[in-house]
Amino acid sequence: MSGTPRLRSAYPPSPGSVKKSYDRNAPSPVTQGPRLPMPPAAPSQANSPKPTIPFTLIDAPSQRLCVFLFYASLNVWRFTDFFGLVTDEAESLWLFMKWLAIDSIFLYGLPEFQIPWLQWSSSTTAMLVILHTFLNAFLMFRIPIPLTAWLAAFSKLLYDRELAVSERSVKPASILHNASLILGKQIIHILPEGSAMLNPNQSPFCLGGSQASVNLPIRINQTNPILIELLRVDLDTNANTIITVTAKEISRLKREADKEYAKNDYLSPRVLQYKVKETGLYRLQKVVDESKLEVQRSMSDTLVVNCPTAMVKAAPQDKCKGALSDFYLHVDATPPLKVKYSKTVNGDDHGHVVLSIHPENLISPLARQRTSGALVSLDSAAQADVSWARAQSIDIPLNESLGVSGGWQYMIDEVQDACGNVANYSHLRNLEQSQQKTLKGRRLEQNFLVHERPRVALREYDSQHPIKVEKGKSKPLPLQLSSTGSGTAENAPYTLSYLFTPQDDLLPDQKHSGSATLNEVAILHPRDGPRIREPGLYSLQSISTHFCDGEVMEPSSCLLMNPPEPDLSISAENIPDKCAGNSIGLLVDLDMFGTPPFHVLYNVRQKGGSVAPKVQEVDRLHTQLELKPMHAGHYIYEFTGISDAVYGDPRSLAHKNMILEQDVKPPAAARILDAKPARKACIEEPVTFAIQILGEPPYTIDYELVHRGRRQKHKITDIVESIHMLTTHPLKNGGEYTLALTSITDQSGCKVFLKDEAVVDVGLQRPRAGFGHLEGKRSIQALEGKKIGLPVRLQGESPWTVTYRNEEEVPSQPVQQTLRNSNDQIEITNEGTYEIVDVHDASCPGSVDLAANSFTVRWIPRPSIQIAESLMVERIGERYVKKEVCEGDEDITEVAFTGIAPFNVEYEQRHKPDSGSQSMSSKKFSAGLHMAYLRMETSEAGLYEYKFSKLGDTSYNHDQRRFSPLIVQQRVHPRPSAYFTEAGKTYRYCQEEEEEEAGGEVVPINLVGQPPFHLELEIKQHMNTKPEVINVPNIVSNHYKLHIPHKVLTLGTHSVTIRNVQDSRGCQRKMDFNAPHIQVSVADIPSIAPLEERTDYCVGDRISYTLSGTSPFNVFYTFQDRERKAAVSSTEFRRIAEKPGVFTVTALSDQRSTDACKAKIKITKVIHEMPSVRVSKGRTATVDIHEGGEAEILFEFGGTPPFHFTYTRSTTPPKGRKPEVLETKNEISHEYSKTIKASDEGTYEVVSIRDKYCAFSTQKVPGKPGQKLLMNR
Repeated sequence: MSGTPRLRSAYPPSPGSVKKSYDRNAPSPVTQGPRLPMPPAAPSQANSPKPTIPFTLIDAPSQRLCVFLFYASLNVWRFTDFFGLVTDEAESLWLFMKWLAIDSIFLYGLPEFQIPWLQWSSSTTAMLVILHTFLNAFLMFRIPIPLTAWLAAFSKLLYDRELAVSERSVKPASILHNASLILGKQIIHILPEGSAMLNPNQSPFCLGGSQASVNLPIRINQTNPILIELLRVDLDTNANTIITVTAKEISRLKREADKEYAKNDYLSPRVLQYKVKETGLYRLQKVVDESKLEVQRSMSDTLVVNCPTAMVKAAPQDKCKGALSDFYLHVDATPPLKVKYSKTVNGDDHGHVVLSIHPENLISPLARQRTSGALVSLDSAAQADVSWARAQSIDIPLNESLGVSGGWQYMIDEVQDACGNVANYSHLRNLEQSQQKTLKGRRLEQNFLVHERPRVALREYDSQHPIKVEKGKSKPLPLQLSSTGSGTAENAPYTLSYLFTPQDDLLPDQKHSGSATLNEVAILHPRDGPRIREPGLYSLQSISTHFCDGEVMEPSSCLLMNPPEPDLSISAENIPDKCAGNSIGLLVDLDMFGTPPFHVLYNVRQKGGSVAPKVQEVDRLHTQLELKPMHAGHYIYEFTGISDAVYGDPRSLAHKNMILEQDVKPPAAARILDAKPARKACIEEPVTFAIQILGEPPYTIDYELVHRGRRQKHKITDIVESIHMLTTHPLKNGGEYTLALTSITDQSGCKVFLKDEAVVDVGLQRPRAGFGHLEGKRSIQALEGKKIGLPVRLQGESPWTVTYRNEEEVPSQPVQQTLRNSNDQIEITNEGTYEIVDVHDASCPGSVDLAANSFTVRWIPRPSIQIAESLMVERIGERYVKKEVCEGDEDITEVAFTGIAPFNVEYEQRHKPDSGSQSMSSKKFSAGLHMAYLRMETSEAGLYEYKFSKLGDTSYNHDQRRFSPLIVQQRVHPRPSAYFTEAGKTYRYCQEEEEEEAGGEVVPINLVGQPPFHLELEIKQHMNTKPEVINVPNIVSNHYKLHIPHKVLTLGTHSVTIRNVQDSRGCQRKMDFNAPHIQVSVADIPSIAPLEERTDYCVGDRISYTLSGTSPFNVFYTFQDRERKAAVSSTEFRRIAEKPGVFTVTALSDQRSTDACKAKIKITKVIHEMPSVRVSKGRTATVDIHEGGEAEILFEFGGTPPFHFTYTRSTTPPKGRKPEVLETKNEISHEYSKTIKASDEGTYEVVSIRDKYCAFSTQKVPGKPGQKLLMNR
C-alpha cells in the first residue's frame, strides 16, 4: 500500500509507515486505469535529513502531537493577553512586538526539527508569519472584526430581546402576545347528584372506660340530606339494625358543622358528627336529599369496638435467682394487637419491648392494610360474620430468666388493637391522681424481689477429721452458710435437712446404711447449727429459705465420736543430793489414758503450810514429773483429777488415793529470772539481771562474763536475800556477751555448780541517722504535688523511729515515722527543707549526722504565659489590648513563657467582623524558647480575640485548675476603598473656551472607611502617554461628587482611575492597575428626527428615530413622568412600547458632547394601553347550577370605550385533550363592564377585544399558524 498513488493535496507518507526491508531496485507496480500525478518518491533513509529527535526515542505522530499542544498553549497565552489588555497604546505596541517575535521564532524554528508533514518551505513559513502578524495586529490594537456583528446576528436568533421605552430588555413576544390582556373564564356545570361518605379519614373508634360514646363523621358534599340511614351490625350476634337520622337531627348536625367554615363558604364539604353509644360495624345505608332522590354514597365500613385494656395477672413477688418470671399479661382487645411494656432492674431502665399478638386461626380483614371500602359483604348471613371484630381476652405469658438479684419491675405502657385504638397507660400514670380514673382496679405493674440461693457446707470437719464429743453431751453441727451472690448468708431462717446413721449401723466403708434417718431443722442464724449428740455419720442433704432451695457444697459429711474417759496411774522414787546425801525431791512416772493433751491436777502441801494446787500439761500418754521443792520441809503430793482434749471437765481421782509424802532438804541453787529472751543492750551501758537464790544464807555466787572468747570471772559474797539484782560493769565493746552462773555456796559449805546463763546482745555502735543523696546531692526539684521519697541512711537495729520536721512550715511540727530498712525513705508531699532531729533504733537512742541532717525539696515551677506591656500593648482589666492596626498590615505579639521549654500552647482565635456572624478557630503551637512571637491575624477587618486556654511544658501537662486563661484583643480596621458609583461609564463634556461655560457631569465616588479621606486620581488622555494626577484632600463624607477640572481635559477621550485612598486612621489602599475606571469625552451637539409622523401608538408598537452626530448617542426622554436616558450605538434609536404613557424625547448627546451641551428638543408620542378584559374577576370560576337554572357572566374591560369583544363556549374535556368550541358570539359595550346570563354548560372565555385605539386577539392569524392576531386602529 506504500506505493499507492496520492493526490497532490494528500499528506506525504509518514516515515513510520515505510517498511524496513524492501528491494530498492524493484520496479514500481503499474496501476490500472487513468494515471494520476505521482508524488515525489520518498527519499531513502541514507539521503534523507535526520530528525533532531530520533524516531526511536519519540515517533513522528507523537512529535506532531507535542507541536500541536505547544502551539495551542501559545494561543491560550495570546488570548489571555488580549482579554487582559487595557486601553493603552504603549501596552498594545509592546504586546504586538512580543507576539511577533514569538510567532517568528516558532514558525521559522519548527522546520529545523525535520518532523514529517511539518517541513515547510521558506515561502510557506513567511506566509504563516504574515498571517500571524495580521492576527496579532487585530488582537493587540483592538481593531474591530466583523465576526462580532456575525455573532450578534446569530445571538439575535437565539436571544430575541429589545429595549423598551423603560430602558429594560424585554421580549417582544411577551408584549405582543400578552396573555394577561384576556384573563379569566367561567365554567358552568350542571350539578350532578350529591355525595356522602361515612368516616372519610378512616379514624379508629372504641367504647369503654371513660369513653361512653363516639362521634361518627359523615361527610356530605353538594347536598342537603333530609334522611340518613345507618346500618349497624352487632359484633356479638351479627344482627343487623337500621339507625335512622331524622331531618331535624340532620339540621342540628349541619349547623354545628357550618361553624367550622366561613359564612360565605357554601361549597366546601361538611362533616356531620353523629353520636353512637354501641359497638358494632357501621355502614352508610341510605342518604336522601331535599329533592327526594337518593344521594350517591361511598362504600366504607367503620368499626366501633371495645377500647383495648390490659392488666397484669397477679403472681408471687418473691423469686429465686435464675428462675423464670412466669407471669401473664391479660389483654382485652380486638386482635391482631400490639402490647408495649417496659422493664427496670434495680432501678436501671432496660428499655421497651413491643409484642405483636395474632391469635391462631384468626382470619381478619384488619390484618390487611386498607384505606376504605367494605370490610364484609352483607349479601348473605354467612358473609355477614363480624366475630373477628369482637374483643378477645388473651393471656400473654412472659417467661424471662431472672439472672440478677434485687428488684425487678414490669410495667404495661401501651396496648393497641387492630383498628388503631391505643390505650396509653404510661401517659395516664403521669396524670394527677384525680385524673387516673382509667387505672382504678387495674394492675399495670408486676414487681419481683429476686433472692440469692443459699449454700451450705461443713466447717473444719469432714469424714477424715471426725468430731469428738464427750459422752452424753452435744455439739453444734459446724455449718458454713453463704449465698450464690454476695457470699454472705441472707434471708434467714433456713431449713436444713441431714442424714444420720448411728456408729454401730455404719457400713464397713463408713457409709450410710439402710437404717439412716433424715432429719430436718430450722436455723435462725447462720452460725446456729443443729446440736448433735449421738455418735455416727452426719451428711448434709439440702438447704433452703422461705423463697429458694440452695446448694450443698463440700465437705458435707462428718463423723461424731465419743472417745474413752481419761485416767491416770503413778509410780515415784526419791532424788538424793550428791553432796549432803539428803533427799531433794521425787521423780514421778505418769501413765495417762484418753485423748492428748492431758491436764493433770495435783495439790502440794508443806507441813504447817497451805495447799497449792498445780496443773501439769502433758501432750503424750507417758511422762516423768520432777517434784523438787525449793525450800526444806515435809511435803505431801495428792493427785486429784485429770482431763483430756475431749473431756474438758476434770475426772476425779480421789477414789484411787494417789498421795505421795517426802521430807526434803534441797541444796543451794540460783537461776536468772529474766534470762529469756536475749537481752538487747546499748554500748557503754551496764546490764542488770534478777537472780533467784535457794538454800540457807549467806550465799556466795561465782559467775563469768564471756565476750569474743574472753572470760571475765566475778564473785559476789555475803548475799542474804533470795532475789539478788546482779549489775555488770559498762559493756564497752559491741557484740554478744554471755552471763553464766558457775556455782553457788550456801551455809552448808556445799558448792553447787550452776548451768544457768543469759545472753546480752550489745550493739556494735550507737544508732545513727542522716539523709542520703539523690543524684549526688541532698536537694531535689520535682513536679508539684508528686509524692517524693527522701532517702534516709540508718545505722543500728531495725526498726528505727525517726523524728523530722519541715523548717519552712509555720509552726514546724515534729513528725515521727518508723522505718524498717537501713536504706529507707521518708515520703513527703510538700516542698521545704526537711531536718532529722532525733533517731531511736529497736533498743537504743542514737545521734543524727549533722552533715546530712537536712534535705531541700523544691517544686519545678509550673509554666506560665505573659504578654509584655508596652506602648503597643495595654492591659485593661483582665485583658491585654493591642494597638489597632489596618487590614493586611503585618503585626506580631511577643509572648513570654516561664517553665521548661518546649512549651505547648493552645489558643482560641475569635473573629467578630463588623457585620455578619463571628467565627472561632482553635489553634496550637510549640515554642522551643522562653520567648515566642504570635503572628496576628489581619487578613480581615474586625475585632480579634486570642484566648490562650491551654499551656504545658516538658514537665507539666495543662492543668485547668491552676491555669488562668490569658486574653489578647486587637481591633483590625478595614482598609478604605473608593470606587466610582458608575464604573465604566463615559461622561460627556462640551469643548468650550471657558470652564464656567463648559459645565460637565459630576462623577459620584463612594468611599468606604473612616472620614476624612485623601484621594489620589489619575487622568490620562488616550493620545498622551503622560497622565495627570489629581489629589483631593479632606473628604469629610463617604460620598463625594467629583468635579473634574477643565484644565486637565482636552478634546478626545480620557481615562480616569483612582490610584490611592487613605482614611483618618492612616489605613490606605492602592487600587489595582486594572481597577474599574470611567471615561470622559467632549463632543458637538447632535440632532434627532422621528421616522413616522403619527402621534398615537399602541403597546407593542416600535417607535423609531434617526440620529446624526458621532456615535454612541445618549437620548434623553421622559416617560410616565420619569426622566430617562438611553444609550444608542448606531444612528437609529428604536424602542418598543412596553407600557402606556406619554413618550417625549427632550435632549440628545453623542460621543463628543455632554449633558450640559446636549441638543434640546421635544418630540411627543402617546402610547395607549392595549384593551383588556377580565372574565369572573380574572379567575377561573366554576359555577354549579341545576338543570334549567341560569348563571351570570361578568365581563370587565380596560382601555378606551367602546369595546368590541368576541367570546366562545367550549367543552370541558379531560386533562390532556383540547376543548371543542361549541359557540362563538360578538358583543359591544360602551361601559367598562357587562353582564351576560347563560344557562348552557361549558367553558366561557373571551378570544378577542378591541377598543378605540387598539385591538388584541388570541385567535390564530389566517395562514400563519402559531401567531396571535394583533390589530391597531
